[in-house]
Amino acid sequence: MKKRLHKVGKKAHRFGEIVYDHYGISLVIISVLIILIIELASRHSLIGSIEFMIKSPLVFICNALIILATISISLLFRKRAFVLSLISIMWIALGVVNGIILSNRMTPFNTKDLSNLKEAQSIMANYFSPGKIALMCLAAAIVVFLIILLYRKTPKLKTKVNFKKSIAAIIILIAVAFGSVTAGMKVGVLDTFFASLPIAFKDNGFVYSFIVTTVKTGIDKPRHYSEEMIEGIFDKGELGKDKIYDPVKDEDLKAADENNKPNIIFLQLESFIDLDRVNAIKLSQDATPNFRKLMKEYSSGYLEVPAVGAGTANVEFEAITGISARFFGPGEYPYKSVLTENTCESIPYDLSLIGYKSHAIHNHRGAFYNRNTVFSNLGFDTFTCLEYMNNVVKTPKNWAKDALLTENIIDAMKSTKNPDYIYTISVQGHGKYPTEEVIEDPVIQVTEAPDEELKWAYEYYANQIYEMDIFVKELTEALENYDEDVVLVMYGDHLPALDITDDQIDTNDVYQSQYIIWDNFGLSKKDKDTYAYELGPEVLERLGINVGLLTKYHQNYRGEKNYEKNLKTLSYDMLYGKNYIYGQQNPYSPTKLQMGVNKIEIEEVVQIGDKYYIKGKNFTEYSKISLDGRILKTVYLGPTILALNEEVDPSEAPNMKVSQVEKNKEILSTTE
Repeated sequence: MKKRLHKVGKKAHRFGEIVYDHYGISLVIISVLIILIIELASRHSLIGSIEFMIKSPLVFICNALIILATISISLLFRKRAFVLSLISIMWIALGVVNGIILSNRMTPFNTKDLSNLKEAQSIMANYFSPGKIALMCLAAAIVVFLIILLYRKTPKLKTKVNFKKSIAAIIILIAVAFGSVTAGMKVGVLDTFFASLPIAFKDNGFVYSFIVTTVKTGIDKPRHYSEEMIEGIFDKGELGKDKIYDPVKDEDLKAADENNKPNIIFLQLESFIDLDRVNAIKLSQDATPNFRKLMKEYSSGYLEVPAVGAGTANVEFEAITGISARFFGPGEYPYKSVLTENTCESIPYDLSLIGYKSHAIHNHRGAFYNRNTVFSNLGFDTFTCLEYMNNVVKTPKNWAKDALLTENIIDAMKSTKNPDYIYTISVQGHGKYPTEEVIEDPVIQVTEAPDEELKWAYEYYANQIYEMDIFVKELTEALENYDEDVVLVMYGDHLPALDITDDQIDTNDVYQSQYIIWDNFGLSKKDKDTYAYELGPEVLERLGINVGLLTKYHQNYRGEKNYEKNLKTLSYDMLYGKNYIYGQQNPYSPTKLQMGVNKIEIEEVVQIGDKYYIKGKNFTEYSKISLDGRILKTVYLGPTILALNEEVDPSEAPNMKVSQVEKNKEILSTTE
């Protein structure tokens, strides 16, 4: 025992020789300073950064230890000052990026954003002026120049690196950091589940939160995961004699097929809420009178969603699949991870068994959050996005207005003789909102607000949802007169990015949106609060439809003791496990997704002089003439004609096609 203690003492002494010398103390001080700078950038306040250190000292220390462990790598180099500076700059740069992002949206910067760089580039114009983008590029260039200069000017240590001591110190520091973080997670000092990314990053610090969004992804494997565990979830005859679920042998298919099968439309309204719910402001007049009127007349209630200020894709994931986004890692979007490769049981797949055709509609980029790929893995037949729409009108912040969605929804229903399931995602209410006056003569004015910046942000937002409310009225009027039965489910996907807190909202819960189940054939009114992942099965139950395993699960087991736990287990089995529930074979294949409900067609290629023109149908401003996969210079002359603005070999002219090309140059589809 004494020998062991002696060895430990010697190791500690060696470690002390490094850590407690001048450079070791410098590392500790620098770690603290880096955290203060990062939190200053994140909180936009020096006082807020210092308060974080004073009010949450254990959390602060854990964040500082993570930094200390990373910058200790500099001990391995003779150019210690350069390596130390480089790592420090990298951390500070991440903090600054987070601060910039938080000044324009509610969701902080996290590792999932690194897989969304293409999307980030595409919406920078919505958030930043060209001048600001140029300044950011200049700042990045200056940083790179300074790093190069620093490398050249930084002197080397005069003595060789003692690798044994350095490696020992690094290992100990990493172990201390890892142990402290692990202990913090176990005792509840650090959160392991992020119900809200903004709140979690603020409470747990940027460094820890940024790292945990990297480590924790997917759905955790259940303890004792087995075939028997999955079979044991169901006890009401949902499975066959072989204890598996086969969609085509679902015993409820016949009954559902014989029932009335109305068109089912889900309308997810971007950042839409009734502003009367917010007690922090007052308006000159009601911004959403039509939505409120419909809530009184039709089935409605509060809808618990998994996002605040951002996270649209996760809300629609829940509503389409019946799986909670909270089962996944912090900040994770299944659209950017598991669904890029795997299919998943969904309402479109379920309804296809009884003759439905499924359509997705979104007045924004088709490739945003991989929807042009993911919707195939969710069973949709068509996807009409911005690149397939004409007569697009934009907001002052460059988002498409929602009024054009009525025409697209009607077109989707007219495109088939089958009953249709249509999932529509609006975008007009998208934030972040301007903090200065943008609308010169607004219909809705903010008469009271906490400060000037919030006044203008709320005023801009109020006028967008006022127009969205008019769109809701126009849509319901169009569907009222439609000659088929229609159910329209409308809801806001999340609260807007206006820093609304629990005490400022009527329900004291920033995760509660509102929904309406409207119809044109006389469904009885039944008000109920629910979750986004329960909404689809709830609507289907009211229509007498209970096909699909996830639908059955929600309808049959909602409210039971292990309801959430078993749903998570089932979700793991379907998406990450061995598919025990399906007999170890996923029964769902990707659909052949048609981009645009109205097909783009070429009727003829016309040559006039030395110019070529393509005549056809359903062209948009995103239609480009292509040849052997190469996009040619194209002039959009209208929905029936395109002009070629470059020379081609006359013998190749008949081979020209039309491709829909989104703003990031990705080809979404090409005519056959």
